[in-house]
Amino acid sequence: MNLRKEAMRHTQKLIPIVVAVVFTFPGFLLRLFPIELAPQWTALITGAAILGASFLLLWACDAAQKDISQALALAVVALIAVLPEYAVDMYFTWQAGQYPDSDYSHYAIANMTGANRLLIGVAWSLIVAIFWLKTRRAVELEHDRRTEIIFLGMATLYAFVIPIKGSLAWYDGLVLIGLFVWYIRIASRRPCQECELDGPAELLGDLPKVNRRVATSLLFLFSAGVILSNAESFSESLVATGKVFGINEFLLVQWLAPIASEAPEFTVAVMFALRGHASVALASLLSAKLNQWTLLVGMIPGVYGLSSGSLESPIPMGSFQMNEILLTAAQSLLAVALILGMRLGLKGALLLLVLFIGQFTAPYVLDPIVGRWTLNPSAEHIHLIFSLIYVTVSLLFIFKTRESLYTFWGGMKPEMLGGRAQPELVPVDLGTPTVQVDLGSVGTSAVSRSAGEK
Repeated sequence: MNLRKEAMRHTQKLIPIVVAVVFTFPGFLLRLFPIELAPQWTALITGAAILGASFLLLWACDAAQKDISQALALAVVALIAVLPEYAVDMYFTWQAGQYPDSDYSHYAIANMTGANRLLIGVAWSLIVAIFWLKTRRAVELEHDRRTEIIFLGMATLYAFVIPIKGSLAWYDGLVLIGLFVWYIRIASRRPCQECELDGPAELLGDLPKVNRRVATSLLFLFSAGVILSNAESFSESLVATGKVFGINEFLLVQWLAPIASEAPEFTVAVMFALRGHASVALASLLSAKLNQWTLLVGMIPGVYGLSSGSLESPIPMGSFQMNEILLTAAQSLLAVALILGMRLGLKGALLLLVLFIGQFTAPYVLDPIVGRWTLNPSAEHIHLIFSLIYVTVSLLFIFKTRESLYTFWGGMKPEMLGGRAQPELVPVDLGTPTVQVDLGSVGTSAVSRSAGEK
Protein backbone atom coordinates (compact mmCIF):
# COMPACT_ATOMS: atom_id res chain seq x y z
CA MET A 1 0.00 0.00 0.00
CA ASN A 2 2.83 2.38 0.91
CA LEU A 3 4.66 1.52 -2.30
CA ARG A 4 1.53 2.34 -4.28
CA LYS A 5 1.18 5.72 -2.56
CA GLU A 6 4.83 6.46 -3.14
CA ALA A 7 4.46 5.57 -6.82
CA MET A 8 1.43 7.83 -7.09
CA ARG A 9 3.35 10.72 -5.51
CA HIS A 10 6.20 10.22 -7.97
CA THR A 11 3.72 10.17 -10.85
CA GLN A 12 2.12 13.39 -9.64
CA LYS A 13 5.51 15.06 -9.57
CA LEU A 14 6.45 13.69 -12.99
CA ILE A 15 3.28 14.81 -14.77
CA PRO A 16 4.16 18.56 -14.74
CA ILE A 17 7.54 17.78 -16.31
CA VAL A 18 5.90 15.73 -19.05
CA VAL A 19 3.31 18.46 -19.71
CA ALA A 20 6.01 21.14 -19.88
CA VAL A 21 8.04 19.06 -22.36
CA VAL A 22 4.93 18.50 -24.49
CA PHE A 23 4.39 22.28 -24.58
CA THR A 24 7.86 22.76 -26.03
CA PHE A 25 7.58 20.25 -28.87
CA PRO A 26 5.40 22.24 -31.34
CA GLY A 27 7.63 25.31 -31.11
CA PHE A 28 10.77 23.22 -31.34
CA LEU A 29 9.46 21.39 -34.41
CA LEU A 30 8.33 24.66 -35.96
CA ARG A 31 11.93 25.84 -35.74
CA LEU A 32 13.34 22.64 -37.25
CA PHE A 33 10.75 22.41 -40.04
CA PRO A 34 9.65 25.96 -40.93
CA ILE A 35 5.96 26.05 -41.76
CA GLU A 36 4.09 29.16 -42.85
CA LEU A 37 1.40 29.86 -40.26
CA ALA A 38 -0.72 32.87 -39.42
CA PRO A 39 1.12 35.19 -37.00
CA GLN A 40 -1.31 34.56 -34.15
CA TRP A 41 -0.77 30.79 -34.37
CA THR A 42 2.99 31.20 -34.51
CA ALA A 43 2.84 33.46 -31.45
CA LEU A 44 0.69 30.92 -29.60
CA ILE A 45 2.92 27.93 -30.44
CA THR A 46 6.24 29.64 -29.74
CA GLY A 47 4.87 31.35 -26.64
CA ALA A 48 3.72 27.99 -25.27
CA ALA A 49 7.18 26.54 -25.98
CA ILE A 50 8.86 29.36 -24.05
CA LEU A 51 6.38 28.91 -21.21
CA GLY A 52 7.04 25.16 -20.95
CA ALA A 53 10.80 25.63 -21.16
CA SER A 54 10.66 28.30 -18.44
CA PHE A 55 9.06 25.86 -16.02
CA LEU A 56 11.68 23.22 -16.83
CA LEU A 57 14.45 25.74 -16.19
CA LEU A 58 12.95 26.69 -12.85
CA TRP A 59 12.73 23.07 -11.63
CA ALA A 60 16.25 22.30 -12.87
CA CYS A 61 17.59 25.37 -11.05
CA ASP A 62 16.02 24.26 -7.78
CA ALA A 63 17.37 20.71 -8.08
CA ALA A 64 20.85 21.93 -9.09
CA GLN A 65 21.28 23.65 -5.71
CA LYS A 66 22.09 20.24 -4.27
CA ASP A 67 25.19 19.89 -6.43
CA ILE A 68 26.82 23.30 -6.77
CA SER A 69 28.18 25.83 -4.31
CA GLN A 70 25.90 28.50 -2.95
CA ALA A 71 27.75 31.31 -4.73
CA LEU A 72 27.52 29.54 -8.07
CA ALA A 73 23.91 28.59 -7.42
CA LEU A 74 22.99 32.23 -6.79
CA ALA A 75 24.70 33.40 -9.96
CA VAL A 76 23.28 30.62 -12.13
CA VAL A 77 19.74 30.93 -10.80
CA ALA A 78 19.82 34.71 -11.18
CA LEU A 79 20.99 34.46 -14.78
CA ILE A 80 18.60 31.69 -15.75
CA ALA A 81 15.66 33.34 -14.03
CA VAL A 82 15.78 36.18 -16.57
CA LEU A 83 16.69 33.98 -19.57
CA PRO A 84 13.16 33.84 -21.09
CA GLU A 85 12.73 37.59 -20.70
CA TYR A 86 16.33 38.17 -21.73
CA ALA A 87 15.96 36.14 -24.94
CA VAL A 88 13.00 38.19 -26.17
CA ASP A 89 14.38 41.56 -25.10
CA MET A 90 17.86 40.92 -26.44
CA TYR A 91 16.42 39.83 -29.79
CA PHE A 92 14.66 43.18 -30.13
CA THR A 93 17.82 44.97 -29.00
CA TRP A 94 20.01 43.11 -31.51
CA GLN A 95 17.58 43.91 -34.32
CA ALA A 96 17.60 47.54 -33.26
CA GLY A 97 21.36 47.57 -33.84
CA GLN A 98 20.94 45.94 -37.25
CA TYR A 99 18.11 48.28 -38.32
CA PRO A 100 18.66 51.65 -36.59
CA ASP A 101 15.66 53.37 -38.18
CA SER A 102 13.18 50.67 -37.19
CA ASP A 103 10.89 50.33 -34.17
CA TYR A 104 12.92 47.49 -32.65
CA SER A 105 14.55 49.74 -30.05
CA HIS A 106 11.09 50.83 -28.94
CA TYR A 107 10.02 47.19 -28.65
CA ALA A 108 13.08 46.42 -26.50
CA ILE A 109 12.26 49.20 -24.03
CA ALA A 110 8.57 48.30 -24.04
CA ASN A 111 9.30 44.66 -23.21
CA MET A 112 11.75 45.56 -20.44
CA THR A 113 9.55 48.15 -18.76
CA GLY A 114 6.46 45.97 -19.02
CA ALA A 115 8.22 43.04 -17.35
CA ASN A 116 9.42 45.21 -14.48
CA ARG A 117 6.07 46.90 -13.87
CA LEU A 118 4.15 43.62 -14.01
CA LEU A 119 6.42 42.10 -11.39
CA ILE A 120 5.66 44.81 -8.81
CA GLY A 121 2.20 45.95 -9.79
CA VAL A 122 0.64 42.51 -10.16
CA ALA A 123 2.88 39.79 -8.69
CA TRP A 124 3.79 41.53 -5.44
CA SER A 125 0.21 42.61 -4.89
CA LEU A 126 -1.15 39.14 -5.58
CA ILE A 127 1.18 37.46 -3.07
CA VAL A 128 0.21 39.88 -0.30
CA ALA A 129 -3.51 39.55 -1.10
CA ILE A 130 -3.39 35.74 -1.01
CA PHE A 131 -1.53 35.72 2.31
CA TRP A 132 -3.86 38.32 3.84
CA LEU A 133 -6.94 36.32 2.85
CA LYS A 134 -5.45 33.25 4.56
CA THR A 135 -4.04 34.88 7.70
CA ARG A 136 -5.27 38.51 7.86
CA ARG A 137 -1.61 39.50 8.30
CA ALA A 138 0.99 41.43 6.35
CA VAL A 139 3.90 39.66 4.69
CA GLU A 140 7.06 39.96 6.80
CA LEU A 141 10.46 39.85 5.10
CA GLU A 142 13.49 38.21 6.69
CA HIS A 143 16.21 40.39 8.22
CA ASP A 144 18.79 39.49 5.53
CA ARG A 145 16.54 40.82 2.76
CA ARG A 146 17.78 44.30 3.60
CA THR A 147 20.54 43.55 1.08
CA GLU A 148 18.07 43.14 -1.77
CA ILE A 149 16.13 46.23 -0.72
CA ILE A 150 19.18 48.48 -0.54
CA PHE A 151 20.48 47.29 -3.93
CA LEU A 152 17.04 47.68 -5.51
CA GLY A 153 16.99 51.19 -4.07
CA MET A 154 20.41 52.01 -5.54
CA ALA A 155 19.44 50.64 -8.96
CA THR A 156 16.17 52.59 -8.82
CA LEU A 157 17.85 55.88 -7.97
CA TYR A 158 20.33 55.39 -10.81
CA ALA A 159 17.48 54.54 -13.20
CA PHE A 160 16.17 58.10 -12.78
CA VAL A 161 19.45 59.33 -14.30
CA ILE A 162 18.63 57.65 -17.63
CA PRO A 163 15.53 59.71 -18.54
CA ILE A 164 17.06 62.85 -17.01
CA LYS A 165 20.08 62.73 -19.36
CA GLY A 166 17.99 61.23 -22.18
CA SER A 167 20.02 58.14 -23.09
CA LEU A 168 20.77 54.54 -22.13
CA ALA A 169 24.49 54.30 -22.87
CA TRP A 170 27.19 51.69 -22.35
CA TYR A 171 28.37 53.23 -19.08
CA ASP A 172 24.82 52.94 -17.71
CA GLY A 173 25.03 49.25 -18.45
CA LEU A 174 28.33 48.99 -16.60
CA VAL A 175 26.84 50.64 -13.52
CA LEU A 176 23.76 48.41 -13.45
CA ILE A 177 25.66 45.18 -14.15
CA GLY A 178 28.23 46.27 -11.56
CA LEU A 179 25.43 46.53 -8.98
CA PHE A 180 24.27 43.05 -9.93
CA VAL A 181 27.76 41.57 -9.55
CA TRP A 182 28.22 43.37 -6.23
CA TYR A 183 24.90 41.98 -4.98
CA ILE A 184 25.73 38.42 -6.05
CA ARG A 185 29.13 38.65 -4.35
CA ILE A 186 27.52 39.69 -1.06
CA ALA A 187 24.65 37.23 -1.27
CA SER A 188 27.08 34.36 -1.86
CA ARG A 189 28.56 34.93 1.60
CA ARG A 190 25.32 34.18 3.38
CA PRO A 191 25.30 31.04 5.53
CA CYS A 192 24.35 27.96 3.52
CA GLN A 193 20.88 26.66 4.15
CA GLU A 194 19.60 23.29 3.08
CA CYS A 195 17.22 23.82 0.20
CA GLU A 196 13.67 22.55 0.48
CA LEU A 197 12.47 21.11 -2.80
CA ASP A 198 8.89 20.49 -3.79
CA GLY A 199 7.00 18.99 -6.70
CA PRO A 200 9.00 18.24 -9.87
CA ALA A 201 12.14 19.78 -8.34
CA GLU A 202 11.89 17.36 -5.42
CA LEU A 203 11.58 14.44 -7.85
CA LEU A 204 14.81 15.57 -9.56
CA GLY A 205 16.53 16.21 -6.25
CA ASP A 206 15.78 12.71 -4.96
CA LEU A 207 17.58 11.07 -7.86
CA PRO A 208 21.01 9.52 -7.23
CA LYS A 209 23.80 12.08 -7.52
CA VAL A 210 25.03 11.14 -11.00
CA ASN A 211 21.51 10.74 -12.40
CA ARG A 212 20.45 14.04 -10.86
CA ARG A 213 23.35 15.90 -12.42
CA VAL A 214 22.71 14.37 -15.81
CA ALA A 215 18.97 15.10 -15.62
CA THR A 216 19.40 18.73 -14.56
CA SER A 217 22.10 19.34 -17.17
CA LEU A 218 19.89 17.94 -19.91
CA LEU A 219 16.96 20.07 -18.75
CA PHE A 220 19.17 23.16 -18.75
CA LEU A 221 20.42 22.52 -22.26
CA PHE A 222 17.04 21.50 -23.66
CA SER A 223 15.16 24.42 -22.11
CA ALA A 224 17.74 27.01 -23.07
CA GLY A 225 17.74 25.65 -26.62
CA VAL A 226 13.95 25.86 -26.85
CA ILE A 227 13.85 29.42 -25.47
CA LEU A 228 16.62 30.74 -27.68
CA SER A 229 15.33 29.00 -30.80
CA ASN A 230 11.79 30.34 -30.34
CA ALA A 231 12.64 33.89 -29.21
CA GLU A 232 12.87 35.28 -32.76
CA SER A 233 9.64 33.69 -34.02
CA PHE A 234 7.75 34.64 -30.87
CA SER A 235 8.93 38.24 -30.97
CA GLU A 236 8.24 38.77 -34.67
CA SER A 237 4.87 37.00 -34.59
CA LEU A 238 3.72 39.20 -31.70
CA VAL A 239 4.44 42.32 -33.73
CA ALA A 240 2.81 40.82 -36.83
CA THR A 241 -0.27 39.75 -34.85
CA GLY A 242 -0.77 43.31 -33.67
CA LYS A 243 -0.60 44.61 -37.23
CA VAL A 244 -2.98 41.93 -38.55
CA PHE A 245 -5.69 42.58 -35.95
CA GLY A 246 -5.13 46.31 -35.61
CA ILE A 247 -3.86 45.91 -32.03
CA ASN A 248 -1.10 48.19 -30.86
CA GLU A 249 2.02 46.05 -31.24
CA PHE A 250 3.73 47.94 -28.43
CA LEU A 251 0.92 46.78 -26.15
CA LEU A 252 1.48 43.13 -27.07
CA VAL A 253 5.25 43.36 -26.72
CA GLN A 254 5.06 45.21 -23.42
CA TRP A 255 2.50 43.05 -21.64
CA LEU A 256 1.84 39.76 -23.41
CA ALA A 257 5.47 38.72 -23.89
CA PRO A 258 6.42 39.23 -20.20
CA ILE A 259 3.36 37.28 -19.08
CA ALA A 260 4.54 34.26 -21.07
CA SER A 261 8.16 34.50 -19.94
CA GLU A 262 7.50 35.27 -16.26
CA ALA A 263 4.59 32.89 -15.67
CA PRO A 264 6.79 30.27 -13.90
CA GLU A 265 8.06 32.80 -11.35
CA PHE A 266 4.51 34.00 -10.74
CA THR A 267 3.21 30.45 -10.39
CA VAL A 268 5.88 29.29 -7.93
CA ALA A 269 5.46 32.44 -5.84
CA VAL A 270 1.69 31.94 -5.71
CA MET A 271 2.14 28.31 -4.63
CA PHE A 272 4.43 29.42 -1.79
CA ALA A 273 1.86 32.01 -0.70
CA LEU A 274 -0.99 29.49 -0.77
CA ARG A 275 1.05 27.22 1.51
CA GLY A 276 1.62 30.03 3.98
CA HIS A 277 5.22 30.82 2.93
CA ALA A 278 4.48 34.31 1.66
CA SER A 279 7.79 35.64 2.98
CA VAL A 280 9.69 33.24 0.71
CA ALA A 281 7.39 34.10 -2.21
CA LEU A 282 7.84 37.87 -1.84
CA ALA A 283 11.59 37.46 -1.32
CA SER A 284 11.90 35.50 -4.57
CA LEU A 285 9.98 38.18 -6.48
CA LEU A 286 12.10 40.88 -4.84
CA SER A 287 15.23 39.12 -6.13
CA ALA A 288 13.64 38.72 -9.56
CA LYS A 289 12.90 42.46 -9.69
CA LEU A 290 16.47 43.26 -8.68
CA ASN A 291 17.87 40.92 -11.34
CA GLN A 292 15.72 42.47 -14.06
CA TRP A 293 16.37 46.05 -12.99
CA THR A 294 20.15 45.52 -13.03
CA LEU A 295 21.21 42.64 -15.27
CA LEU A 296 18.45 42.79 -17.89
CA VAL A 297 18.48 46.56 -18.30
CA GLY A 298 22.27 46.69 -18.09
CA MET A 299 22.70 44.25 -20.98
CA ILE A 300 20.65 46.33 -23.44
CA PRO A 301 23.31 48.96 -24.35
CA GLY A 302 26.04 46.31 -24.63
CA VAL A 303 24.02 44.09 -26.97
CA TYR A 304 23.01 47.10 -29.03
CA GLY A 305 26.65 48.19 -29.29
CA LEU A 306 27.75 44.73 -30.44
CA SER A 307 24.98 44.62 -33.05
CA SER A 308 25.56 48.13 -34.37
CA GLY A 309 29.35 47.76 -34.28
CA SER A 310 29.97 50.75 -32.02
CA LEU A 311 29.42 51.79 -28.42
CA GLU A 312 29.60 55.48 -29.23
CA SER A 313 25.91 55.89 -30.02
CA PRO A 314 23.37 54.81 -27.37
CA ILE A 315 20.29 52.83 -28.33
CA PRO A 316 17.89 55.27 -30.04
CA MET A 317 14.90 56.21 -27.90
CA GLY A 318 12.34 58.99 -28.08
CA SER A 319 10.60 60.88 -25.32
CA PHE A 320 7.92 58.19 -25.07
CA GLN A 321 10.48 55.47 -24.26
CA MET A 322 12.20 57.76 -21.74
CA ASN A 323 8.88 58.36 -20.03
CA GLU A 324 8.36 54.59 -19.90
CA ILE A 325 11.68 54.20 -18.07
CA LEU A 326 10.79 57.12 -15.77
CA LEU A 327 7.44 55.55 -14.92
CA THR A 328 9.07 52.19 -14.21
CA ALA A 329 11.67 53.81 -11.96
CA ALA A 330 8.96 55.76 -10.12
CA GLN A 331 6.97 52.58 -9.48
CA SER A 332 10.11 50.87 -8.22
CA LEU A 333 10.74 53.79 -5.85
CA LEU A 334 7.29 53.37 -4.30
CA ALA A 335 7.86 49.63 -3.93
CA VAL A 336 11.13 50.25 -2.07
CA ALA A 337 9.45 52.85 0.15
CA LEU A 338 6.68 50.41 1.06
CA ILE A 339 9.02 47.60 2.14
CA LEU A 340 11.53 49.67 4.10
CA GLY A 341 9.69 48.47 7.19
CA MET A 342 10.54 44.88 6.15
CA ARG A 343 6.86 44.15 5.60
CA LEU A 344 4.20 44.70 2.95
CA GLY A 345 0.58 44.91 4.04
CA LEU A 346 -2.70 44.80 2.16
CA LYS A 347 -3.02 48.60 1.88
CA GLY A 348 0.41 48.89 0.31
CA ALA A 349 -0.30 46.01 -2.07
CA LEU A 350 -3.62 47.55 -3.12
CA LEU A 351 -1.89 50.89 -3.68
CA LEU A 352 0.62 49.22 -6.03
CA LEU A 353 -2.16 47.37 -7.86
CA VAL A 354 -4.47 50.38 -8.23
CA LEU A 355 -1.71 52.61 -9.54
CA PHE A 356 -0.60 49.88 -11.96
CA ILE A 357 -4.14 49.45 -13.28
CA GLY A 358 -4.44 53.22 -13.52
CA GLN A 359 -1.29 53.75 -15.56
CA PHE A 360 -2.19 50.76 -17.73
CA THR A 361 -5.77 51.76 -18.55
CA ALA A 362 -5.68 55.56 -18.39
CA PRO A 363 -4.34 56.17 -21.93
CA TYR A 364 -7.08 54.00 -23.44
CA VAL A 365 -9.91 55.17 -21.16
CA LEU A 366 -9.16 58.89 -21.37
CA ASP A 367 -8.40 59.05 -25.09
CA PRO A 368 -12.03 58.99 -26.33
CA ILE A 369 -13.15 61.22 -23.43
CA VAL A 370 -10.64 64.03 -23.74
CA GLY A 371 -10.42 63.89 -27.53
CA ARG A 372 -12.97 66.70 -27.70
CA TRP A 373 -11.06 68.95 -25.32
CA THR A 374 -8.62 71.63 -26.32
CA LEU A 375 -6.09 70.08 -23.93
CA ASN A 376 -5.68 66.51 -25.12
CA PRO A 377 -3.21 64.57 -22.94
CA SER A 378 -1.48 61.72 -24.75
CA ALA A 379 -0.28 58.46 -23.25
CA GLU A 380 3.13 60.10 -22.92
CA HIS A 381 1.70 62.89 -20.76
CA ILE A 382 -0.33 60.44 -18.70
CA HIS A 383 2.84 58.48 -17.96
CA LEU A 384 4.44 61.67 -16.70
CA ILE A 385 1.44 62.32 -14.46
CA PHE A 386 1.59 58.83 -12.97
CA SER A 387 5.35 59.11 -12.52
CA LEU A 388 4.76 62.26 -10.49
CA ILE A 389 2.07 60.48 -8.47
CA TYR A 390 4.40 57.53 -7.74
CA VAL A 391 7.26 59.80 -6.65
CA THR A 392 5.03 62.07 -4.56
CA VAL A 393 3.38 59.15 -2.76
CA SER A 394 6.80 57.57 -2.18
CA LEU A 395 8.22 60.69 -0.58
CA LEU A 396 5.11 61.23 1.55
CA PHE A 397 5.19 57.62 2.71
CA ILE A 398 8.89 57.78 3.57
CA PHE A 399 8.32 60.99 5.54
CA LYS A 400 5.28 59.60 7.34
CA THR A 401 7.01 56.35 8.24
CA ARG A 402 10.51 57.80 8.71
CA GLU A 403 10.86 55.79 11.91
CA SER A 404 10.82 52.66 9.74
CA LEU A 405 13.66 54.15 7.72
CA TYR A 406 15.69 54.69 10.88
CA THR A 407 14.93 51.15 11.99
CA PHE A 408 15.92 49.83 8.57
CA TRP A 409 19.32 51.53 8.71
CA GLY A 410 19.72 50.55 12.34
CA GLY A 411 19.31 46.92 11.37
CA MET A 412 21.94 47.08 8.63
CA LYS A 413 25.11 45.10 9.24
CA PRO A 414 28.47 45.68 7.50
CA GLU A 415 28.32 42.30 5.77
CA MET A 416 25.03 43.30 4.09
CA LEU A 417 27.00 45.71 1.91
CA GLY A 418 30.14 43.62 1.55
CA GLY A 419 31.93 44.66 4.73
CA ARG A 420 33.51 42.39 7.31
CA ALA A 421 31.17 40.90 9.87
CA GLN A 422 31.59 42.26 13.39
CA PRO A 423 32.63 39.76 16.09
CA GLU A 424 29.65 38.56 18.03
CA LEU A 425 29.62 38.99 21.81
CA VAL A 426 28.06 35.93 23.39
CA PRO A 427 27.25 35.91 27.12
CA VAL A 428 28.83 32.97 28.91
CA ASP A 429 27.77 32.03 32.42
CA LEU A 430 30.86 31.16 34.46
CA GLY A 431 29.07 31.47 37.74
CA THR A 432 29.42 34.92 39.26
CA PRO A 433 30.02 37.37 37.73
CA THR A 434 28.82 36.97 34.08
CA VAL A 435 31.42 37.50 31.40
CA GLN A 436 31.21 38.12 27.66
CA VAL A 437 33.50 36.36 25.24
CA ASP A 438 34.46 38.01 21.94
CA LEU A 439 34.37 35.08 19.52
CA GLY A 440 36.28 37.09 16.94
CA SER A 441 39.36 37.55 19.13
CA VAL A 442 42.02 35.29 20.64
CA GLY A 443 43.63 35.44 24.08
CA THR A 444 42.74 36.64 27.53
CA SER A 445 42.05 40.17 26.29
CA ALA A 446 38.91 38.78 24.62
CA VAL A 447 37.30 38.30 28.02
CA SER A 448 35.74 41.36 29.58
CA ARG A 449 33.79 41.53 32.75
CA SER A 450 30.20 42.72 32.69
CA ALA A 451 29.36 46.34 33.36
CA GLY A 452 27.98 45.39 36.76
CA GLU A 453 31.35 44.06 38.06
CA LYS A 454 33.40 46.25 40.38
